Amino acid sequence: MQQFGIGQSVPRFEDGRLLRGAGRYVHDIDLPGQAYAVIVRSPHAHARVRSIDTSGAAALPGVVAVLTGADLAAENLGSPSSSVKRNRPDGSPMFAPVHPILARTKVRYVGDPIALVVARTLNQARDAAERVEIDYEPLPAVVSGVEAVKPGSAAVWDECPDNISNVWQVGDRTAAEEAFRRAVHVVRRRYVITRVHAQYLETRGAIGHFDIGEDRFTLYVDCQYPHRVRQLLSQVFRVAEQKVRVITNDVGGGFGTKGWQYPEHRLVLWAARKLGCPVKWVCDRSEAVMADEHGRDNVTDAELALDAEGKFVGLRVQTLAAIGAYISSDRNLLPTFANVGGLVGVYTIPAAHVQVTSVLINTNSTAPYRGAGRPEATYVIERLIDDAAFELGLDPADLRRRNLIPSPALPYKTALTFTYDSGEFERGMTLALEHADYAGFATRRAESERRGKLRGIGIANAIERAAGPGLEYAEIRFTPAGTATLLMGTKGQGQGHETTFKQIAAEKLGLEPKDIDFVDGDTDKVAFGIGTYGSRSTVIGGTALVRAAEKLIAKGTTIAAHLLEAAEADIRFDHGRFVIAGSDRAIGLKDVAKAAFTPDKLPKGLEPGFYESGTFSPATDTFPNGSHVCEVEIDAETGQVEIASYVVVDDVGTVINPLTLKGQLHGGIVQGIGQILMERVAYDHESGQLLSASFMDYAMPRAVDVCMMSVVSNPVPTMHNPLGAKGAGEAGTVGALAAVMNGISNALSSVGAKSIDMPATSEKVWRAIRSAKAGQGP
Repeated sequence: MQQFGIGQSVPRFEDGRLLRGAGRYVHDIDLPGQAYAVIVRSPHAHARVRSIDTSGAAALPGVVAVLTGADLAAENLGSPSSSVKRNRPDGSPMFAPVHPILARTKVRYVGDPIALVVARTLNQARDAAERVEIDYEPLPAVVSGVEAVKPGSAAVWDECPDNISNVWQVGDRTAAEEAFRRAVHVVRRRYVITRVHAQYLETRGAIGHFDIGEDRFTLYVDCQYPHRVRQLLSQVFRVAEQKVRVITNDVGGGFGTKGWQYPEHRLVLWAARKLGCPVKWVCDRSEAVMADEHGRDNVTDAELALDAEGKFVGLRVQTLAAIGAYISSDRNLLPTFANVGGLVGVYTIPAAHVQVTSVLINTNSTAPYRGAGRPEATYVIERLIDDAAFELGLDPADLRRRNLIPSPALPYKTALTFTYDSGEFERGMTLALEHADYAGFATRRAESERRGKLRGIGIANAIERAAGPGLEYAEIRFTPAGTATLLMGTKGQGQGHETTFKQIAAEKLGLEPKDIDFVDGDTDKVAFGIGTYGSRSTVIGGTALVRAAEKLIAKGTTIAAHLLEAAEADIRFDHGRFVIAGSDRAIGLKDVAKAAFTPDKLPKGLEPGFYESGTFSPATDTFPNGSHVCEVEIDAETGQVEIASYVVVDDVGTVINPLTLKGQLHGGIVQGIGQILMERVAYDHESGQLLSASFMDYAMPRAVDVCMMSVVSNPVPTMHNPLGAKGAGEAGTVGALAAVMNGISNALSSVGAKSIDMPATSEKVWRAIRSAKAGQGP
């Protein structure tokens, strides 16, 4: 095994420059002659725009322009839209209103862009933005999905008075209904999954540049899919794709939220072309929750049917997904349907039916946020199993065990369309329970009780659809000096892509990392790419890299045979050397690469050069899975929840780098803990006003809110790609929400308190305990 190959815990190569402050983020880039943009945003959740007066702002020193929706309309730009086909309850096509970029007649959420102010300095732009006078007529607003579908509720759009964008179903309704008719036990619950914001370290930014000589746009942006951004912008500006260049350097976190269709991307390019200078916009931290897409926001009614032995026989789920005011791309609907199949979890549930109703409300649009429907699905089924165990007087672990899909049954087609190809679900849970000392929990609970604390333990068996069919690209270019550059179509946002892909290249080609450069995020340098999302980069991008390496080895074999004066069939490639089988004669890959640029040294007719590309699109999804066990302790006097221990046994297939895998899992788990304990995008239900726009109001987890975590690997490689990888980026979050809340609910049950909805703030937990002790129920 190589020092830097697959399976090695290699420290991240990119960390050195980042820790020295040598990273290059959008905020770090300044172009000659650039102006600065500030966006005037709506302070109302819903209002009619009577008039916009920009004269006072335009007259201020340094102001280059104040642009509104009327100016934008004159440009006749194209507009993105969703390609998803859905219907409304009456069978008519779904109502999918596209964001207008700059609102003209109505605003529909707090933060809706309405004007773009461009000035020579940022402070001048900020001052001018304060002078844009807008006459609003406030209108009734609705910021809750449950409220939005009630008769008489305020309409986000007059054309859609019931606020229902679309209804989507999956599963067999008839089979599910029959299962419930035969059931001995039925457990019903409503689960609320709150709206959250990604809160990445680097707020979004964009710099637009237009080269009049080349008639060409360049966008510097922090995004996850540079090539798809280019494709969209070419459609918006009605130009050929090669007339748009997108450059994404370092990205300080994405988590799914740094997508490809934000209005600001178009605004800075439009302004740059119109004004003849580069235009830079950087989002303030206090602006981010207003400006960005949000995640989650579901209310789910779920029913689990069981027979007399506690076997699951059926599942029914109805979800209201509050998707915001606009649907400008498939992203805005993706979490509502792409991972609904995970609702049956890793269990033998023979009949299931799910209905998702997407509801328009006066808020930002929703989009993928770490997990994109996976944590929501796992949360529902795993919470439901715990509630069923409590209601039936069964041990939650035993109830799960008797319903787990056995390994010999794989591949297993579920009642909700997914086919799991591999996994050891029972072994994974057994390992997790052993590492968490599940058997000793009663002793720990008693010890906590002696100290006046409540202790609980929660289990969640998570599974997710990852790395779905979709193309990805990789290229390996050697120089005449024998060094190589990897060019990847995926885009890292802090996951350690440079390290992961160098490890794969080192494993396949026998190179040292110092001989490999890494490039991603520039559409002029990387020929093609789909990007990073859905835990796909290692699985699909890594396989594309393997294919490029295999092509180089094939060509190198031909060259080596010629140089060694041997038959090509006798050449074997081993750890960076081409060896004549049965002899000690060999030549290194670097020497072969050097020779490839010297035509006189090549076989007749062989094309000189040493660079190859690879593409890969999997035939089907992979299914990473794992078992999470979270133990919590609650101070009954204050309601404060402490995460006492956390164990995860994860199956992500082949592990490329155990060290970076643990980092991914740790980060994902913390995001799940944050959502359960404290995070929430909150709105006032009367006015629709955003109440959590800054860190003064939007709580984020800190070091004291988490504990040391135990990460155990239980890899079962998939056969769907040559690496055997399943994907890992979202795995931690997928299981964390349910595991933490199950632990809290288990602790509350010890004093007769009922389950609460997330976030489980100290006040909410304290009130639940107090009500239970008073005998008043929740």
